[in-house]
Amino acid sequence: MDKPLKKEGFETLKIKASVTEQFRKFSKKISRSQSMTLLLMLEFFEENGISPLETMGPRMETLESRISVLIKKRMNGMIAILKDIEKTQTKPTAGMMQAIFMAAEPPTEKPLLREKKFLDRDNTERPFHDTSRFTEKKKDDPNTDVRWKK
Repeated sequence: MDKPLKKEGFETLKIKASVTEQFRKFSKKISRSQSMTLLLMLEFFEENGISPLETMGPRMETLESRISVLIKKRMNGMIAILKDIEKTQTKPTAGMMQAIFMAAEPPTEKPLLREKKFLDRDNTERPFHDTSRFTEKKKDDPNTDVRWKK
């Protein structure tokens, strides 16, 4: 017995045997009592404005369009909520965090890395990667007796 209908009494309906058998199978299929199954069917027809006598062709399209409109409204509502959260919570918090971090760091005017340059003997600059202190002795150089030169 279903809880909402527990205290109500029973009434008799005269239904043909074949219809009764089909209805009982349907009730077992959806796992409801016969009273609850009939109540659910009646509420479904009333809420959706469907008559069992008319075909579902154009009426079904109306139901689908109604459902799609409801889904679009829900999505628009969710988008509005997310935009409100972003406007009132996320952006101000991010702004405060950025202000805190900017205040903690002193402004640096000098670049952190500088390229070192050296002057050659002829007073021309050469880049840092060219500045090896040792050079290999060449065989053609008779002036040097040592293998390495500083």
